[in-house]
Parts: sequence; C-alpha cells; structure tokens
Amino acid sequence: MGLILVYLGLVGSPLALSWTSDMPPRAFRNELASGLGLAAFAMILAEFVLSGRFRTVSASLGLDRTIRFHQLMARTALAFALLHPFVYKWLPGPQRPWDPTRQLTLTGDFTALVTGILAFVLLPAFVLASIKHDALGYKYERWRLLHGFGALLIAGLLLHHALSAGRYGADPRMIWMWSIMTAVAVFSLVFVYCLKPAYQLGHRWRVSEITPLAPQQWGVTISPDGHGGLRYKAGQFVWLNIGHTPFSLFENPFSISSAPSAGRDMSFVIKERGDFTSHLGRISVGDQAHLDGPHGTMTVEERPEPGIALIAGGVGIAPLLSILREAVLTDDPRETVLLYGNRTRDQIVFEGEIAALATAERRRVIHVLEKPDDGWTGQRGRIDLDLLERVFSAAQRASWLFVLCGPPAMMNSVEEALMARGVSADRILSERFQYD
Repeated sequence: MGLILVYLGLVGSPLALSWTSDMPPRAFRNELASGLGLAAFAMILAEFVLSGRFRTVSASLGLDRTIRFHQLMARTALAFALLHPFVYKWLPGPQRPWDPTRQLTLTGDFTALVTGILAFVLLPAFVLASIKHDALGYKYERWRLLHGFGALLIAGLLLHHALSAGRYGADPRMIWMWSIMTAVAVFSLVFVYCLKPAYQLGHRWRVSEITPLAPQQWGVTISPDGHGGLRYKAGQFVWLNIGHTPFSLFENPFSISSAPSAGRDMSFVIKERGDFTSHLGRISVGDQAHLDGPHGTMTVEERPEPGIALIAGGVGIAPLLSILREAVLTDDPRETVLLYGNRTRDQIVFEGEIAALATAERRRVIHVLEKPDDGWTGQRGRIDLDLLERVFSAAQRASWLFVLCGPPAMMNSVEEALMARGVSADRILSERFQYD
C-alpha cells in the first residue's frame, strides 16, 4: 500500500502544481486536456522505475505484480496521451494580446508542437510493439534494447513538448519537477544498463557443471569466482548471463533450483526455448557467468501455514525443487507435498533425487503424466480440479500454502480450480515470466 501511495503522489504531483498555479482557470475541457497530458507524462516517467528491477520496489509486491502494474499503467498513460489533444476546445490563430495566459487559444508554434506530435505517433507504436514483441519475432535482447531506448526517446520528446508548448510549462516549479522526474527515469536506465553490469564485473561466476537432464532440459551449476556468492531464498530467480560480458543484453530470467543451505554454488533447470538456450550444449565448464538478483517473492519462509503444496508443470519444477530441497535440509516441520506434472516420463528431471527426498519425514511426491507408458503406475492426465480434490483434503485446502510454477495455461487453470474450492488468493503463490 505504501508503494501505491508513493506512486499516486508522484503521478499526481504535476496536477497538484498546476492546481496551485496563479494562472486564471480556463474552460473545463481545456483544463481536463492539460490534466490528461500532465498525468500521461508523469506516468510514463514512473514506468522507468517500475521496469528497472529495483528490488526495493518489487520486494513487497512481487515482480509479477510490479510488471502487471507497469503494463496497466503504460496502457492507461497511452489512453490519456491519445485523448489529450482531442479534448481541447481551442480558438485557431495566433495568440491574442489580451490572452497572455492562453485561456482562449493554444500555441500554434510548430517547433513547440512537433515533439508532441512525434511522441503522439511513436507512443502507440511503442506500446503495441511491447505487447506483441513475441509475435513480431524479435529476439529478447533486441527487444530489450529497443524497449529501453525507445522509451528514453519518447520521454525526451515529451519533456521538450511539456516545457515548450504546455501552458504550465513556464512555471519554475513545474520545470524543476519535470527535470527531476526525467533525471530519475534516465538514472533507472543507467542503473540497469551500466551500474549493475559494473557491479557484476567484480562478482563473476563460473560454470562448474552442465548436464543434460531430459530432452531439451539441462542442469547448469555456477560457482562464485573469488567472492562469497549470493544470499537468496528458496523459490527466487535471477537474470542469468553465460558467456557474455555483463554489459551485453544476453541475459534471461531463470529460477534457482538449488537450496540456499546447500552451499555457495547455484543451480538451474533450463529448457531449450529457441533463444540462447538452444545453444546450452555449447556451454563448457569454466565459462564465465554473471547474474542479477535475487528477485521474486515466491518464497515460503516465515509463512504461517501448517503445510505447503508445491504444484509444478515441466521446467516449473526448478523453484519448487529449491523449496523442497531446502525443507529437507533445514528439517522444516511443515508437511510438504510436491505434485509434479509432465507429458512423458523421460521429461521428469532428478527423478531419483526427488524420490529420495520423498522418503524424508513429512514429505510426499506425486507424479502426473499426460502420456504415460504401459508400465506407469502413478497418476495419469493433467493437474486439474479432480486431481487436486483427491490429493488435498478440504482441511488442507482451507489452511495450506499453494505454490505454483509451470506453463501459464497450467497455472491459470490450477489457480482457478483452487479458488473454486475455497483457497484464498493470499495462499496461492506463483510467478510468471510471460505477461502478454
């Protein structure tokens, strides 16, 4: 709630300054049009911070909610910006001598308007390209570069437009406010693209093991190179970069599969998806690695629930395996059940280790296969409402914590099924890396 109030305060600050301006009021439509423009620009500048991987911002909300909020506010800002010029009721022609505060007319100076016109054209294209970047076929690295510097270009155009064409732009307080907010937005880019990589240069990692685990799935372990490693919680993830300088854009988010209590090494279960992951077989022991993290709030530490249900689909096993491994190592007193779904048996990773973990007291593992072979004696089909009702009792559904990770379609259906059977939303933890 505190971060929401801070956000509302930042976005509302230009409106408050314009309200306290000593300029005489204009017609309601013109004040509304100015307000839409002011709010849109403030929201666009705030977007830089929301997307900057600041753990201070995402730690309490979770990265999922932060990115969802980022997307919602970007689309709201787009709507405000597109409405802004059409709401004005303006008198054509040059400014009248008797209208020094532009109560009746708007500026016709093209040099003041051209940057606003360019931003008006670029902003919807920018938002649409962000929503459909997968369909456009952009590689993640190229999209990230275009997204960051495209946003910076639009912010620069809007800054010029606000200061040169805006009625309230001449107010010294407004000039200071826009300058500070733009500086913070630019700093967020410098932080992500320059300061974080510079820090990573002094905190290198090395690949210490890479192993094929299942068809198109690899186990990768990295070890700290000359430093003490990284403190993280079971269930968190990092942006991982292997084989490239930290100033490159070749990094992707991967959930940590190792347990924090197991030592300084950090492990991942990575599935080939067509980007750099299609070249995992070319990675060699000793290759340099860099990471940004940890991120994520899909953690079970200090949660009050008496039991933990881990529900994984495919490569979504990674963070849940971290939680299960940590529970066994620390002798977590809570009962833990892992429900692990795959299409075929050969897609199960660490089957032997998971079976051994299930022998520990208060731990249970249930495998579910969509296409089992003839000798399969476990659960068949998909993780659905019927299976959830058979595995978890009404008492468990009423009190346990449910942690989900897997394909978005699976998580959506399982979340709906759980809530349909009385599991409250605050007892369902999940994290997605796909948002549109």
